[in-house]
Amino acid sequence: MKAASESLIRISKLSKTYKMGGETLKALDDVTLTVDQGDFIAIIGPSGSGKSTLMNVIGCLDAPSSGEYWLDGEEVSRLRENKLAEIRNRKIGFIFQGFNLLSRLSAIENVELPLIYRGVPAKQRREQAVEALTKVGLEERIHHRPSELSGGQQQRVAIARALAGNPPILLADEPTGALDTKTGKEVMGYMKELNALGHTIVLITHDPVISQQAKRVVRIMDGKLNEEGGGRNELLTSG
Repeated sequence: MKAASESLIRISKLSKTYKMGGETLKALDDVTLTVDQGDFIAIIGPSGSGKSTLMNVIGCLDAPSSGEYWLDGEEVSRLRENKLAEIRNRKIGFIFQGFNLLSRLSAIENVELPLIYRGVPAKQRREQAVEALTKVGLEERIHHRPSELSGGQQQRVAIARALAGNPPILLADEPTGALDTKTGKEVMGYMKELNALGHTIVLITHDPVISQQAKRVVRIMDGKLNEEGGGRNELLTSG
Protein backbone atom coordinates (compact mmCIF):
# COMPACT_ATOMS: atom_id res chain seq x y z
CA MET A 1 0.00 0.00 0.00
CA LYS A 2 1.11 3.52 -0.75
CA ALA A 3 1.55 5.66 2.33
CA ALA A 4 -0.71 8.70 2.46
CA SER A 5 2.31 11.01 2.48
CA GLU A 6 4.04 9.34 -0.45
CA SER A 7 4.11 11.08 -3.82
CA LEU A 8 2.19 9.57 -6.72
CA ILE A 9 5.29 9.99 -8.90
CA ARG A 10 8.78 10.03 -7.41
CA ILE A 11 11.73 10.19 -9.77
CA SER A 12 15.20 10.28 -8.23
CA LYS A 13 18.54 10.94 -10.00
CA LEU A 14 17.22 9.42 -13.21
CA SER A 15 19.22 9.41 -16.45
CA LYS A 16 18.60 8.05 -19.94
CA THR A 17 21.38 7.58 -22.45
CA TYR A 18 21.36 6.49 -26.08
CA LYS A 19 24.17 5.29 -28.34
CA MET A 20 24.15 7.17 -31.66
CA GLY A 21 26.87 6.93 -34.28
CA GLY A 22 29.48 5.80 -31.78
CA GLU A 23 28.61 8.65 -29.40
CA THR A 24 26.63 8.59 -26.17
CA LEU A 25 23.70 11.00 -25.99
CA LYS A 26 22.33 11.87 -22.55
CA ALA A 27 18.62 12.56 -23.14
CA LEU A 28 17.88 12.81 -19.40
CA ASP A 29 20.55 13.95 -16.97
CA ASP A 30 20.15 13.25 -13.25
CA VAL A 31 16.45 14.16 -13.17
CA THR A 32 14.61 14.39 -9.85
CA LEU A 33 10.87 15.10 -9.75
CA THR A 34 7.89 14.47 -7.49
CA VAL A 35 4.21 14.74 -8.38
CA ASP A 36 1.59 14.47 -5.63
CA GLN A 37 -1.99 13.28 -5.86
CA GLY A 38 -4.10 16.13 -7.30
CA ASP A 39 -1.17 17.98 -8.88
CA PHE A 40 -1.42 19.59 -12.31
CA ILE A 41 2.13 19.90 -13.60
CA ALA A 42 3.35 21.12 -16.98
CA ILE A 43 6.73 19.98 -18.29
CA ILE A 44 7.83 22.46 -20.94
CA GLY A 45 10.76 22.42 -23.32
CA PRO A 46 11.69 22.83 -26.99
CA SER A 47 12.30 20.01 -29.44
CA GLY A 48 15.33 17.98 -28.38
CA SER A 49 15.17 19.09 -24.74
CA GLY A 50 14.37 15.61 -23.40
CA LYS A 51 10.68 16.16 -22.68
CA SER A 52 9.53 13.34 -24.96
CA THR A 53 12.02 10.96 -23.35
CA LEU A 54 10.79 12.00 -19.91
CA MET A 55 7.18 11.50 -21.02
CA ASN A 56 8.03 7.99 -22.24
CA VAL A 57 9.64 7.13 -18.90
CA ILE A 58 6.75 8.57 -16.85
CA GLY A 59 4.31 6.69 -19.11
CA CYS A 60 6.21 3.40 -18.65
CA LEU A 61 6.87 3.33 -22.40
CA ASP A 62 10.63 3.35 -21.86
CA ALA A 63 13.01 2.45 -19.03
CA PRO A 64 15.72 4.73 -17.62
CA SER A 65 19.42 3.89 -17.86
CA SER A 66 19.95 4.71 -14.19
CA GLY A 67 18.10 6.17 -11.22
CA GLU A 68 14.73 5.34 -9.68
CA TYR A 69 11.11 5.80 -10.73
CA TRP A 70 8.37 5.12 -8.19
CA LEU A 71 4.82 5.18 -9.53
CA ASP A 72 1.92 4.98 -7.08
CA GLY A 73 4.18 3.38 -4.47
CA GLU A 74 5.80 0.82 -6.83
CA GLU A 75 9.37 0.96 -8.15
CA VAL A 76 8.87 0.51 -11.90
CA SER A 77 12.20 1.50 -13.47
CA ARG A 78 13.53 -2.08 -13.63
CA LEU A 79 10.39 -3.92 -14.63
CA ARG A 80 10.09 -6.02 -17.77
CA GLU A 81 7.95 -4.89 -20.71
CA ASN A 82 4.99 -7.18 -19.97
CA LYS A 83 4.76 -5.82 -16.43
CA LEU A 84 5.18 -2.24 -17.66
CA ALA A 85 2.34 -2.79 -20.14
CA GLU A 86 0.10 -3.93 -17.29
CA ILE A 87 0.99 -0.86 -15.22
CA ARG A 88 0.40 1.47 -18.19
CA ASN A 89 -3.06 0.00 -18.62
CA ARG A 90 -4.04 0.33 -14.97
CA LYS A 91 -2.23 3.43 -13.79
CA ILE A 92 -1.98 5.89 -16.70
CA GLY A 93 -4.51 7.50 -18.99
CA PHE A 94 -2.85 8.82 -22.15
CA ILE A 95 -4.02 11.92 -24.05
CA PHE A 96 -2.26 12.39 -27.40
CA GLN A 97 -1.91 15.37 -29.74
CA GLY A 98 -3.36 13.37 -32.66
CA PHE A 99 -6.37 12.05 -30.67
CA ASN A 100 -5.66 8.42 -31.80
CA LEU A 101 -9.34 7.57 -32.12
CA LEU A 102 -10.51 4.65 -34.27
CA SER A 103 -12.62 6.10 -37.07
CA ARG A 104 -14.98 3.13 -37.38
CA LEU A 105 -15.96 3.24 -33.71
CA SER A 106 -18.37 5.59 -31.97
CA ALA A 107 -17.25 7.88 -29.16
CA ILE A 108 -18.41 5.48 -26.48
CA GLU A 109 -16.77 2.50 -28.21
CA ASN A 110 -13.47 4.40 -28.40
CA VAL A 111 -13.70 5.19 -24.69
CA GLU A 112 -14.48 1.55 -23.86
CA LEU A 113 -11.34 0.21 -25.58
CA PRO A 114 -8.88 0.43 -22.65
CA LEU A 115 -11.53 -1.08 -20.37
CA ILE A 116 -11.85 -4.08 -22.70
CA TYR A 117 -8.09 -4.62 -22.39
CA ARG A 118 -8.45 -4.50 -18.60
CA GLY A 119 -11.13 -7.18 -18.70
CA VAL A 120 -13.89 -4.94 -17.34
CA PRO A 121 -17.33 -6.59 -17.83
CA ALA A 122 -19.48 -5.10 -20.62
CA LYS A 123 -22.15 -3.48 -18.43
CA GLN A 124 -19.58 -1.91 -16.10
CA ARG A 125 -17.38 -0.58 -18.89
CA ARG A 126 -20.39 0.95 -20.65
CA GLU A 127 -21.31 2.76 -17.42
CA GLN A 128 -17.73 3.97 -16.91
CA ALA A 129 -17.50 5.17 -20.52
CA VAL A 130 -20.75 7.14 -20.23
CA GLU A 131 -19.53 8.66 -16.96
CA ALA A 132 -16.22 9.70 -18.55
CA LEU A 133 -17.92 11.24 -21.60
CA THR A 134 -20.33 13.09 -19.32
CA LYS A 135 -17.36 14.59 -17.43
CA VAL A 136 -16.15 16.21 -20.67
CA GLY A 137 -19.61 17.38 -21.72
CA LEU A 138 -20.22 14.86 -24.52
CA GLU A 139 -23.14 12.87 -23.12
CA GLU A 140 -25.19 13.90 -26.18
CA ARG A 141 -22.51 12.68 -28.62
CA ILE A 142 -21.74 9.18 -27.35
CA HIS A 143 -22.88 7.44 -30.53
CA HIS A 144 -21.14 9.82 -32.96
CA ARG A 145 -18.08 8.66 -34.86
CA PRO A 146 -14.92 10.84 -34.97
CA SER A 147 -15.77 12.10 -38.48
CA GLU A 148 -19.02 13.50 -37.05
CA LEU A 149 -17.21 15.46 -34.32
CA SER A 150 -15.18 18.67 -34.33
CA GLY A 151 -11.48 18.63 -33.47
CA GLY A 152 -12.20 19.84 -29.95
CA GLN A 153 -14.88 17.19 -29.47
CA GLN A 154 -12.51 14.49 -30.71
CA GLN A 155 -9.90 15.58 -28.18
CA ARG A 156 -12.55 15.49 -25.46
CA VAL A 157 -13.36 11.90 -26.47
CA ALA A 158 -9.65 11.17 -26.15
CA ILE A 159 -9.66 12.75 -22.68
CA ALA A 160 -12.70 10.65 -21.73
CA ARG A 161 -10.87 7.52 -22.94
CA ALA A 162 -7.94 8.44 -20.70
CA LEU A 163 -10.36 8.94 -17.78
CA ALA A 164 -12.08 5.56 -18.23
CA GLY A 165 -11.34 3.28 -15.32
CA ASN A 166 -10.12 6.26 -13.25
CA PRO A 167 -6.33 5.74 -13.54
CA PRO A 168 -4.24 7.63 -10.95
CA ILE A 169 -2.48 9.75 -13.61
CA LEU A 170 -3.52 11.51 -16.80
CA LEU A 171 -0.48 11.99 -19.07
CA ALA A 172 -1.17 14.57 -21.78
CA ASP A 173 1.29 14.93 -24.66
CA GLU A 174 0.76 18.28 -26.46
CA PRO A 175 -3.04 17.87 -26.07
CA THR A 176 -3.81 21.16 -27.86
CA GLY A 177 -1.17 20.83 -30.57
CA ALA A 178 -3.65 19.83 -33.32
CA LEU A 179 -6.25 22.43 -32.33
CA ASP A 180 -6.80 26.11 -33.09
CA THR A 181 -6.26 28.61 -30.28
CA LYS A 182 -9.93 28.95 -29.27
CA THR A 183 -10.54 25.19 -29.21
CA GLY A 184 -7.27 24.66 -27.38
CA LYS A 185 -8.43 27.01 -24.63
CA GLU A 186 -11.69 25.06 -24.33
CA VAL A 187 -9.81 21.75 -24.01
CA MET A 188 -7.50 23.22 -21.35
CA GLY A 189 -10.62 24.40 -19.53
CA TYR A 190 -11.81 20.80 -19.35
CA MET A 191 -8.37 19.70 -18.13
CA LYS A 192 -8.52 22.24 -15.30
CA GLU A 193 -12.02 21.10 -14.39
CA LEU A 194 -10.83 17.49 -14.21
CA ASN A 195 -7.93 18.54 -12.00
CA ALA A 196 -10.40 20.38 -9.74
CA LEU A 197 -12.28 17.07 -9.45
CA GLY A 198 -9.09 15.47 -8.11
CA HIS A 199 -7.45 14.03 -11.24
CA THR A 200 -3.65 14.23 -11.31
CA ILE A 201 -2.37 15.61 -14.63
CA VAL A 202 1.10 15.64 -16.13
CA LEU A 203 1.14 17.84 -19.25
CA ILE A 204 3.96 17.83 -21.81
CA THR A 205 4.15 20.96 -23.98
CA HIS A 206 6.42 23.36 -25.85
CA ASP A 207 3.93 26.23 -25.46
CA PRO A 208 4.40 28.67 -22.51
CA VAL A 209 0.78 29.86 -22.78
CA ILE A 210 -0.47 26.29 -22.34
CA SER A 211 1.97 25.54 -19.53
CA GLN A 212 0.67 28.50 -17.52
CA GLN A 213 -2.68 26.75 -17.12
CA ALA A 214 -1.02 24.25 -14.78
CA LYS A 215 -0.41 24.62 -11.05
CA ARG A 216 3.30 23.85 -11.45
CA VAL A 217 5.66 24.47 -14.35
CA VAL A 218 8.88 22.53 -14.81
CA ARG A 219 11.25 23.47 -17.63
CA ILE A 220 13.47 20.85 -19.24
CA MET A 221 16.56 21.79 -21.22
CA ASP A 222 19.40 19.51 -22.31
CA GLY A 223 17.90 16.72 -20.21
CA LYS A 224 17.92 18.74 -16.96
CA LEU A 225 14.89 19.93 -15.01
CA ASN A 226 14.34 23.35 -13.48
CA GLU A 227 11.12 24.10 -11.61
CA GLU A 228 9.72 27.47 -12.62
CA GLY A 229 6.93 27.47 -10.10
CA GLY A 230 3.31 27.31 -11.11
CA GLY A 231 0.28 29.43 -11.63
CA ARG A 232 -1.01 31.49 -14.47
CA ASN A 233 0.67 34.67 -13.26
CA GLU A 234 4.24 33.37 -13.54
CA LEU A 235 5.15 34.11 -17.14
CA LEU A 236 7.91 32.09 -18.73
CA THR A 237 10.40 34.34 -20.43
CA SER A 238 12.43 31.83 -22.42
CA GLY A 239 11.25 30.07 -25.57
